[in-house]
Amino acid sequence: MILYNVTINIDTEVEQEWLAWMKDEHIPDVMSTGLFLDCRMFRVLADDEGGSTYAVQYTAADMDHYERYRDQHAALLQSRTEERFHGRFVAFRTLLQVVHPL
Repeated sequence: MILYNVTINIDTEVEQEWLAWMKDEHIPDVMSTGLFLDCRMFRVLADDEGGSTYAVQYTAADMDHYERYRDQHAALLQSRTEERFHGRFVAFRTLLQVVHPL
C-alpha cells in the first residue's frame, strides 16, 4: 500500500473556512476519483510560528493508483485549492510505502 501525505500550514484567519472546505469539498473530490481506499486528516501538534498545520493522508492500493491520481487529477484539484486560498497556505507532499501494516 502507498500513503500519500499532504502537509498543509494554513493561516489562522482562514483556518475554519479551509477546514470546512476540505471536509465538504476537497477530500470528497479526491476520494471520488476512486483511486484511494481511505483518507484521514490530522492536526499537527506543534508550536507553529504562524498558522496551523494539518496532515491529510490518502491510502492507495499501489503505485499505479497513486500515479493515475497524480497524472489525471492532481493538477486540477491542487489548482482549486490555490484559487480559493492563494497566499494563505503552504503545502508539501510526501509519498510513503507501507512496509508493516498493523
